[in-house]
Amino acid sequence: MNILYNILVFLHIVGAAMIVGIWIGQMKKPTVHPRQFDGAMLQLLTGIALMGLIPALDMDANYAKLGIKFAIGLAVGVLAFIGRRKYKKGEAVSTGLAHGVGGLALLNIAIATLWQ
Repeated sequence: MNILYNILVFLHIVGAAMIVGIWIGQMKKPTVHPRQFDGAMLQLLTGIALMGLIPALDMDANYAKLGIKFAIGLAVGVLAFIGRRKYKKGEAVSTGLAHGVGGLALLNIAIATLWQ
């Protein structure tokens, strides 16, 4: 069970890297790339799976922190979906939308690492 948990944590981090890495890489010309949506979905799915493993592994959990992270992750997913749809249609993606996706994902990483 610990191996599964560790694999899910790895995939969760990969999802965050997909969102924030693309955001930083496109900082001069901000947009929302379809891979950022993929990263957001990977984060949501692995985050939910990790929450499900907490009781099975008898781990202590801060459910307030996890709830806030889930809400922010959901917002990132919705914004990334909107941005992906605009990107695929060839429409302009606003700077605010692009920075919303990357900034909220970065906030979620900060909450995960700094909130004890």
